[in-house]
Amino acid sequence: MATFAVRSPATGDVLGEHPVHGPAEVAHAVVRGRGAAARWAGLGWTGRRSRLLAWKRSLARRMDEFAGVVAAETGKPVHDARAEVLLALVHLDWAARNARRVLRVRRVPSGAFAAHQRALLGHRPLGVIGVIGPWNYPLYTPMGSIGYALAAGNAVVHKPSELTPGTGVLLAESFADAVPDCADLLLTVTGPGSTGRALAESGVDKVAFTGAPGTARKVAEVCARSLTPLLAECGGKDAVLVGEGADLAAAAEAVVWGAMANAGQTCAGVERVYAVASVHERLCELIVAKARDLAAGRAYGPMTLPTQLGVVERHMKEALASGARAPLGGPESVAAPFVHPVVLVDVPEDSPAMTEETFGPVVAVNRVRDLDEAVERANASAYALGAAVFARSRVAGRAVARRLDAGAVSVDSVLGFAAVPSLPFGGTGESGYGRIHGAEGLRAFSVPRSVTVKRFAPYADLTSFATDPARAARAVELGRRLHARF
Repeated sequence: MATFAVRSPATGDVLGEHPVHGPAEVAHAVVRGRGAAARWAGLGWTGRRSRLLAWKRSLARRMDEFAGVVAAETGKPVHDARAEVLLALVHLDWAARNARRVLRVRRVPSGAFAAHQRALLGHRPLGVIGVIGPWNYPLYTPMGSIGYALAAGNAVVHKPSELTPGTGVLLAESFADAVPDCADLLLTVTGPGSTGRALAESGVDKVAFTGAPGTARKVAEVCARSLTPLLAECGGKDAVLVGEGADLAAAAEAVVWGAMANAGQTCAGVERVYAVASVHERLCELIVAKARDLAAGRAYGPMTLPTQLGVVERHMKEALASGARAPLGGPESVAAPFVHPVVLVDVPEDSPAMTEETFGPVVAVNRVRDLDEAVERANASAYALGAAVFARSRVAGRAVARRLDAGAVSVDSVLGFAAVPSLPFGGTGESGYGRIHGAEGLRAFSVPRSVTVKRFAPYADLTSFATDPARAARAVELGRRLHARF
């Protein structure tokens, strides 16, 4: 079998070799997962919860081991990798503890017309979920699908990014170690895009994909041929809105962290800032002062995907050529494998730096007339994933948040929603569709099942030819009169 090498983005050293799994190997993994899913479903809510929590405790004990692999493959500092492991634990814990409450069978109103029927609504697992994960958060992001899919009663076949396969392999091995009686429930296949394509074509019951919109379209095309449902999380161009009277020091701190953490390689990271004119200059000064203190290689790591360096450089050059200014950094900030912090000001709204995902430690801070204009510009993006608001008060911030098209909004912070497992996460437009996390995330990996149980014979059974026509007509007329009146 062919193999591929994984290299450190920081040093270029080879970290390991992994097999290129083709259609036959992927199909075999799906078959194994389907058998495991049947046994998993038979364990019931209590059995699944106890095993998932056992896995969670094992992951917590092995935090340093996981953080080491994540840091080596992505280049991010170990302390960032440890925080990523913690976020994965938080979400796995919530999914395991809340699956029964969200998905269990419950009674729902039958309505007056069907009062003779007891109406029950429950959710059944889909079967086998194919998860195609990203490289920027190779543990936390796929856990948003893996943990919730397992808690909902499914098996998972995980295809990690070819840049971070070791994290995916270790994740599956850790599950088999912690839950040996369900070892085939979480399986990892490795390889390039062709392996992901094979997974989408393998007959899985749903695909959960995280990556670029262009790749999502290719996955969607493959899934459409077999009507395989797809959940797509495709990145963002998140904006921070800053109004008059806002705490500018807090806003600047949040902007710098949201834009520069993980070298800007965060789907819901900060890429645009819209500040009202009265605070724009001061906010820019604070952002520049805070960003200048960051050292690439210590505060954050290298660009994990080498080709992204070219995207970042192009965005900066085109912005500056079209009239933007750079009070900090510029094209010279690109020093492979790192990009040093860059702050752009007054970038034209049609510049790629404002319309395309930069995915680097670059932030554009533009001046607006007021928060109304800020909302208009933030919503004009093709992306609609996350956003943040800093205003005169929390009440004012929440009012602005309600007007934003983003799938998740933080007031007086950035990415506040990422650590709240009960909140759904996802976007619209170029940011994709579907939701992970929270109750919606559990339901995303299940199918509603409606059941009615006849309680007594109705006055007129409209589902029987034996019903007296006159009686049936009276029942229908009574219903018509009620709906015409109320």
